[in-house]
Amino acid sequence: MVKKLLIFSFLSFYFFSFAQQEDAWVYLTDKQNVASSIANPINILTQKAIDRKAKHSVVIDSRDVPVNESYITLLKSATGITVMAKSKWFNAVHVRGTETNINNLLTNPSITFIDHIDFADKSLNTTKTTKEKAVFIIKDKFEVEKTFVDFTYGNTQNQVDMINADDLHVADYTGDGVTIAVLDAGFINVNTMGAFQRIRDAGDLLGGYDFVNRNPNVYANTSSSHGTQVLSTMAGYVLNNYVGTAPDASYYLFITEDSNDENPIEESYWVEAVERADSLGVDLVNTSLGYKDYTPNYPSYSYASADMDGNTAFITKGANMAFEKGLLLVNSAGNEGNSGVSAPADSQFVLSIGAVNSLGNYASFSSVGSAFQPSQKPDVVAQGQSASVIDPSNTIGSNNGTSFSSPILAGGIACLMQALPNKTNAEIMQLVRESGSQFSTPDYQLGYGIPNLMSALSTALSIDDFEKTNTISIYPNPAKAFVYVKVPLNKNKLTITFFNVLGKRVLQRSISATNNQIDVSSLSKGIYIINVKSKSKAKSFKFIKN
Repeated sequence: MVKKLLIFSFLSFYFFSFAQQEDAWVYLTDKQNVASSIANPINILTQKAIDRKAKHSVVIDSRDVPVNESYITLLKSATGITVMAKSKWFNAVHVRGTETNINNLLTNPSITFIDHIDFADKSLNTTKTTKEKAVFIIKDKFEVEKTFVDFTYGNTQNQVDMINADDLHVADYTGDGVTIAVLDAGFINVNTMGAFQRIRDAGDLLGGYDFVNRNPNVYANTSSSHGTQVLSTMAGYVLNNYVGTAPDASYYLFITEDSNDENPIEESYWVEAVERADSLGVDLVNTSLGYKDYTPNYPSYSYASADMDGNTAFITKGANMAFEKGLLLVNSAGNEGNSGVSAPADSQFVLSIGAVNSLGNYASFSSVGSAFQPSQKPDVVAQGQSASVIDPSNTIGSNNGTSFSSPILAGGIACLMQALPNKTNAEIMQLVRESGSQFSTPDYQLGYGIPNLMSALSTALSIDDFEKTNTISIYPNPAKAFVYVKVPLNKNKLTITFFNVLGKRVLQRSISATNNQIDVSSLSKGIYIINVKSKSKAKSFKFIKN
C-alpha cells in the first residue's frame, strides 16, 4: 500500500508540474522584404525548387518568404517562453510556456506583431468551440512493428510485384531524377550501411536535418531505427538479395518525430521540414508517422475522431498547403485499425496508404477511413504485413505496419513520376487511384485497392496519345449551366466523367455528335477533371464550374 501511494503521489506531482506547461502556435501579422524576395526568389528558394514550381505553374508568393527573425528574437526574450519551431507558410511560431506567460505575449508592449494565439489544448482557446474528445486506447505508436529476422532470398519480390513497380524498373524507370524527402524518427547507420552504398556512391543521399535536436547531423540521433527501415524499402539495394522500389531516386532525410515523447511540437517540426523540402525542390515526401492521440502525458492535446476531417490538425493544414505548393505527399494511414486514420493522412490532398498482407488481403492493424474524412480513406494500399526491410545492422528482415506500405508505394510512385515528368501532383495521385484494384467499389479498409503502377503509366500515355491524334474540346470553360463537347468525326459515342479535386466521380454522361450537351448546374462551384473515353482512347481536361 505504501509503495502504491508513493507512486500515485509521484505521478500526481509530475502531472501537476507538467500541467503548468502549455504548447501553442503564435501567428504573426507580417513579414520582411516580401516584394523583393518574391521578385528575386533565388534568395529564398533553390533553383531546383523554382524550376519545379514554374513547370507546374505553382505561384511563388509571400508564404515562401521566411518568418521575421527579429520577431522570433523578441518572442525568445519574453518571460517564460521557449520557441520550439517556426513555419513560414503559416507565418507562425510554436512556443512553450505557462498559459499565463503565453497569454501575456498579447499585452507585452515590445511585442506588437501577433495576430492570434492557438493553444494545443483546445479548451484554452476561449474564442473557439471546444470539440468533444474521444477516448483512445493507449498504444506504443510502433507497437505493431516488431521486427523479426527472415533471410528468405529475394524477399522484396512480392511487395514490388504487388504494385507492378518491377515493370517500371524493366522500362528503366527507377526513380532517377526524382527527389524524395523522408520524414521520420531516426536514420541510424544510413551513412555507413552496405544497403545504402549504392545511393551514397551515386551522390543520391543529399543530406538532411534533425529538427527535434536542431542538429544538421541527422545520423547523430540514435534514438530510433524506424527511419532506417522505412528508407530501406525505397532506397535499399543488396546485390541479388534486395531492391527497393526507387533505388535510383535522390533522398533528403529529416527527423521530425521525437521517439521519446509524443507532443504537438512534432506537428510543427513536420511542417517546418516540409517547408524546407519544398524550398530544396523536393518532388515527393514520404511520412510514416501520424498524430491523433497524445495520451498519457498530454490528453488535452488529443484529437477526436471528428477532428480527422482534413482541415483541423495543424499538421493536416500544413499538408494541404504543401500540396498547393506542388509537393506530392504520401503518408501512412496508421496502425490503429478501427480507431481510424490519423493526421495528416486525413487530408484530401495526401495520398494515404493502408496495409495488406502478402496475398493482398486487409491487414487487421491498418487504420480504416470513415465519413469524417472529406475524401476516400485510405486512398490505396500496399504490402505492410511481413514487409521486407533492412535494419541498422544491415540485416534483411520483415516488419509490420503502414509505416512500410507507405514508402514501398512512394518509391514506386517516384518511378512513375520519372516516367511522367510533366504531370502535376494531382494528376499523379489520380492516376494511382484509378489504377486501384477496386477503383469502382472503394471501401474504408482498402480504399481504391492495390494500385497497378504500370497500368497507371499506360493510361497516362494513352491520354497523351489521344491528345496528339484527336481533336476534341469542351466549351464554354468555365461554365455555369451547360457545357458542349466537340466530338471527333471518327467517334460515334463518348463517355464523359466529371471528377472533383478529391478524385470522386460526381457526374457521368454518354454523348455523341448529335447529343453533345451536358447539364452541369447540379455541380458545386470549383475545379473538376473531365475524363473523356471512347472504346480505345481517353483524354482529360481541367474544367471550372462558376
